[in-house]
Amino acid sequence: MTTLVTTAAVRRPSPWIAVLRAEARLYLREYGTLFWVLGFPPLLLVILGSIPSFRRVDHGLGVRLIDLYVPVLVMVGQIVVGLQAMPPIITGYRERGILRRMSTTPVRPSALLSAQMGLHGATGLVSALICLTIGRLAFHVQLPRQLAGYLLALLLTAAAALGLGALVSARAKTARLAQALGMAVFFPSLFSAGLWLPVQSMPHALRQIVVLLPFGAASRALDQAAAGHWPAWSHLAVLAGWTVVVSVVAARWFRWE
Repeated sequence: MTTLVTTAAVRRPSPWIAVLRAEARLYLREYGTLFWVLGFPPLLLVILGSIPSFRRVDHGLGVRLIDLYVPVLVMVGQIVVGLQAMPPIITGYRERGILRRMSTTPVRPSALLSAQMGLHGATGLVSALICLTIGRLAFHVQLPRQLAGYLLALLLTAAAALGLGALVSARAKTARLAQALGMAVFFPSLFSAGLWLPVQSMPHALRQIVVLLPFGAASRALDQAAAGHWPAWSHLAVLAGWTVVVSVVAARWFRWE
């Protein structure tokens, strides 16, 4: 009997694993969220790549516009995950009292939050992989030549986006307010990432400002790694600095109820 009990206890999943499985099942039912994260950036890439001028070399930049937009759309997936997908879910849990009720059980609310960040982070990385694959197969965009540097910059970009999302979740008291706050940060983030105007094409003064923002720095770091160079440490430092600052502030301001 003792052996059976011990074996059952060993096989019983940890609370975090149980929460992760439950949240994964719920997350996979969020078809709208999955479309915006996994479908929107690749779809936009296909649309832009279908424009003939995007497939021709820009003489001012020396590269094709589609080559510049693949890293941009890799970042768009991370921005959508961090600022549009995650905050309403976490804030909704707080608004409905789920986090408060969990605090009285052996399963801590932090397990739910870490599960959410893990699921959203993984989805953002899958979106990046899809964009890179479509760029290579459909438009002959070179895969990153400095793979290690690209992965490091991508992971820091995802961490910065999730940190900003955690900060929005910390400040918003309702899911609707989380959507509004997330949208207020969403469009400036897309601009700094180069969605409307590639960072390389921005006026010098504007570019100097943009690269001090997380996704402006991410754009330059990803471009450098894609071209075969190790990303400038200054860009990686900006990404890491923003990640640490927004994460610390989010942890300080976060309330379970």
